[in-house]
Amino acid sequence: MEDEDHRLQQAQKWLEDISNGLCHEIEALTFEGIQIEHAEKGLVRCKFIIPKHLSDRDGNWHVGAIAVLIDDVGAAAICSAVGHIKVSVNLSISYHSTAKIQEEVEIEGKVIGHKEKLSLVVVAIKNKNSGNIIAFDC
Repeated sequence: MEDEDHRLQQAQKWLEDISNGLCHEIEALTFEGIQIEHAEKGLVRCKFIIPKHLSDRDGNWHVGAIAVLIDDVGAAAICSAVGHIKVSVNLSISYHSTAKIQEEVEIEGKVIGHKEKLSLVVVAIKNKNSGNIIAFDC
């Protein structure tokens, strides 16, 4: 149990450090203001209000920023399960709808399998108010 608590703390600290700018600039810009709502072994759920600096020219949440967020929340979910960050080898993101600046979203990363050195994680981003899926990766 103590080892599991350590993994959860490590995953939460990693996301909090990113949110506080202790990382690459692109991650710091993308994660500014993210809040961890829930974390357990193999699961991380966050909420996020989309800031203006992450908009595209149409005022929508930039798809590149969404991809960075999906990658790192997935990595945190894996860290909460196995105790260390793993490199993504395959991102297959489906974009289902847009999100506007200042909308609140929920991001959930869930580990659904392990085999040797590989882990499989699913990340979904939903509009917090409507429940509509914005993006999904598996």
